[in-house]
Amino acid sequence: MRRRVWSSAVVLALFAVLVPGVSAQAAPERRAGPLPLERLFDNRAVSDDARPAEANFDGAGASLSAQSLAAAGWTPGRALTVQGARLVWPKRQPGQPDNVVAAGQDVRVRGRGDALAFLVAGTGASGAGGTGTVTYSDGSRTSYRLTTPDWRTGPLATKAVALTHINTPGGQLAERPRLYVMTVPVVVGRAVASVQLPQASGLHVFALSVRARATGWTGSWATATGGYPTVGPWTDRTLRLVVHTSAGGPRVRLRFDNTFAAAPVRIGSATVAVQEAGAAARATPVAVSFRSAAGVQIPAGAQAYSDPLGFAVPADTNLLVSFHLPGTVPAAPVHRLAQQRSYVSAPGDHTADGSASAYPTVLTSWPLLTGVDVGGGPGSVVLLGDSITDGDKSTMDANRRWPNVLATRLLKQSVVPRYGVLNQGISGNRVVSDRYPGDGVSTDTAGVSALYRFDRDVLAQTSARTAVVFEGINDLRWDTTAEQVIAGLREIADRGHARGLRMLAATILPCEGEVRCTALADMERVEVNEWIRSGAAFDGVLDFDAVVRDPARPSRMLPAYDSGDHLHPGDAGLAALAEAVDLRLLVP
Repeated sequence: MRRRVWSSAVVLALFAVLVPGVSAQAAPERRAGPLPLERLFDNRAVSDDARPAEANFDGAGASLSAQSLAAAGWTPGRALTVQGARLVWPKRQPGQPDNVVAAGQDVRVRGRGDALAFLVAGTGASGAGGTGTVTYSDGSRTSYRLTTPDWRTGPLATKAVALTHINTPGGQLAERPRLYVMTVPVVVGRAVASVQLPQASGLHVFALSVRARATGWTGSWATATGGYPTVGPWTDRTLRLVVHTSAGGPRVRLRFDNTFAAAPVRIGSATVAVQEAGAAARATPVAVSFRSAAGVQIPAGAQAYSDPLGFAVPADTNLLVSFHLPGTVPAAPVHRLAQQRSYVSAPGDHTADGSASAYPTVLTSWPLLTGVDVGGGPGSVVLLGDSITDGDKSTMDANRRWPNVLATRLLKQSVVPRYGVLNQGISGNRVVSDRYPGDGVSTDTAGVSALYRFDRDVLAQTSARTAVVFEGINDLRWDTTAEQVIAGLREIADRGHARGLRMLAATILPCEGEVRCTALADMERVEVNEWIRSGAAFDGVLDFDAVVRDPARPSRMLPAYDSGDHLHPGDAGLAALAEAVDLRLLVP
């Protein structure tokens, strides 16, 4: 009897005919090892509004709108920087496969950095998650845990972008579908070769990259976005923002964030200069570029870094960062409490003007600009806080916030590295609850919770080495329990440690005499402070409570340190906090 020998190609082809949906190319690709993510796309998430049935993101016929994505600036093939990671929105037309449902696939990924960044969304009522593996070029491996919220019900506070509607075969739904950027740690310095996705039903991956470390840069100034209020509206205006450096260096780069936005914003041009006085520059402002172009369009939820510029940035000095907004900007991401006067120009691009004559309007917030980095240096200390860190009740234009005083102390010594100091305080901010919901135009600019903003405002900051967490009084004044605050602080400490940061906590200040600082709130404050001092979660403690409290009445601030509202220290109290910091605690 003659034996029939079947080739693997024939078997596979026959199997593909018998089992619809199986490609004859599937097996050879599987044998090829890790593949680029786009070679693995197996789900259609995006449809044209006129043809909603051409995609089925969630298995129930619903999908993302190509028109809504384009309105946010998320067009096919567009590179997006979110939380310091560069990701590319899939270069796919509506109805084509544009994401992969995580099921243990091996993805080819290259790079060295501090984290993997995933552009993801879940299609399950409670989101989706699972454990995957990172393989490095030396053959070693580490595991990671990736979770993503649901695309329709997940928190708006942590989304990368929210869109205007959902497409279904039966019509559009007026909902806010969300996409998320989630990061997980990798071994710093080790080259990533591939990533195995989790086995996680409903976890959709659109893009993946290694977030590179900001080697050769130190964060000198930063601020946190607290909301998305109405502004101006500004049309063909130049904003000249005044910011105060901590560390200096021979090069500079700027960071702009379109956080919380629903639409792109265009920066036509930008310059940097050392301030002479007010809106006047000491010398002619110097232009920065963005990927060799004069300006940049920043998609909703994304950020933009300028190209490195050879510009001597002095330490402990005011800079003028000017940028032209050629279009109409009716709302913008803003840090409200600048405690610093900045300026808005008359119509036109006045970024290169050295004089103040074109800047008649005073601005007391910082829109769009979120960071100034300098070349070289030892890295940065990030201070995550509320209004006390933000400098509320400190002298306007005097840079007497406690982070400024700490930065000056670092510059004047040689015992520890002269770190940059990044002030990520937001007035009114809380540890475990949001004041701003994280989406839409709002009058509240007190930010999303410290838990929700920790990745963006601490982990993604330039060359962060150590973080100080100084929050909790706003939670306690608004009836959050000590147990809830402690749980939030513990989670923040754990997340910082997972990324290799040294984590410090500051005790909460007394505030008897302020209307919401009740005896019950003070009892909860004492409980939180006892836990902080116990060293249960953090690497060190800054006992700010002990610095400013009245020994005769520990529930209140010493009058010499009180600004007068019994909640915020004045200049003297803020200086006392900074002077009390043992600088050796800042060293990882």
